[in-house]
Amino acid sequence: MIEFQVIKQHTYSSARLGRLLTPHGEIKTPAFMPVGTQATVKALSPEDIIQSGSNIILGNTYHLYLRPGHKIIKSLGGLHNFMNWDKPILTDSGGFQVFSLNKLAKITEEGVTFRSHIDGSSHFFSPELSMEIQEALGSDIAMTFDEPTPYPSDHTTTKISLKLSTRWATRCKKAHRLEHQSLFGIIQGGMYKDLRTESIKEITMLDFPGYAIGGLSVGEEKNIMLDIAAHTAEYLPKSKPRYLMGVGTPEDLRQCSSMGVDMFDCVMPSRNARNGSLFTSQGKVNIRNLQYKKDDSPLDPECDCYTCKNYSRAYLRHLFIADEIFIMRLNTLHNITFYQKQMQSIRKAILEDKPF
Repeated sequence: MIEFQVIKQHTYSSARLGRLLTPHGEIKTPAFMPVGTQATVKALSPEDIIQSGSNIILGNTYHLYLRPGHKIIKSLGGLHNFMNWDKPILTDSGGFQVFSLNKLAKITEEGVTFRSHIDGSSHFFSPELSMEIQEALGSDIAMTFDEPTPYPSDHTTTKISLKLSTRWATRCKKAHRLEHQSLFGIIQGGMYKDLRTESIKEITMLDFPGYAIGGLSVGEEKNIMLDIAAHTAEYLPKSKPRYLMGVGTPEDLRQCSSMGVDMFDCVMPSRNARNGSLFTSQGKVNIRNLQYKKDDSPLDPECDCYTCKNYSRAYLRHLFIADEIFIMRLNTLHNITFYQKQMQSIRKAILEDKPF
């Protein structure tokens, strides 16, 4: 099981410096988790991920259930052994993918019937099956199976959805058996503060070892996302880790850390990297642009990652235009490293009691 300790409370905000102990090691919080959807962070080796400063990654229950199958992964020693990663792993419940990749998913009290995005075959996900899959994967942190509320949704629809998520969370807790795996509850309630408060009361009554803020960054305006995130974080237990799911930009990480959020994940750094959009201390760089054709400077002069220490902007542009596979690794390694350096600077500011 996990153990969470708040080491220091920031004077200038609700941010806190923490330490999350798991069976596979310690996580310094606030922390960013690279997304390893299919048992890999796209384009990176485990050694690359460690070099980036990451010490926890996220795996995806839905995708690993469909391919290669959770029973196969279990027979091969679990997800850590399967992907040669001996540090912490958090697995999501599969709920977000079931709904986002299946517009015609059929929801009942028992669960969700959907079709595979790979071959169109029919499948059924229940809270109990989500627990079975995540236990087979053997992640350090598992998530309850929930219904992410579609955006936009009216108040009545959103309330019905959060009530279903609460009932499913109850079933998840009852079904969960793996002793060394911690199960986090997920707060829903859409863009309605009263429903967020209601969801918090219901989910925290189940006494999970950690809580996630779900259902944000799903198309709403940025100011709404930040407002709802702040409201939700404020009322979550202070003694347990708070995880904001699927958010976001480097600025989002700073703002939401100041609200007291401890954990983040987002596909943005890796997805942007594959599209040639790179984060630097001087602002975003679109490496496809012609202006970099003869630029012999490093991508980011303030970055000491493998990419920035060894290759010029001109070379990175050449690889991208030539559609060379190597560019995917170089770009992704830099973007993930940039995110981790952002988190390091946030933790340093909290420790030194400085604004960030």
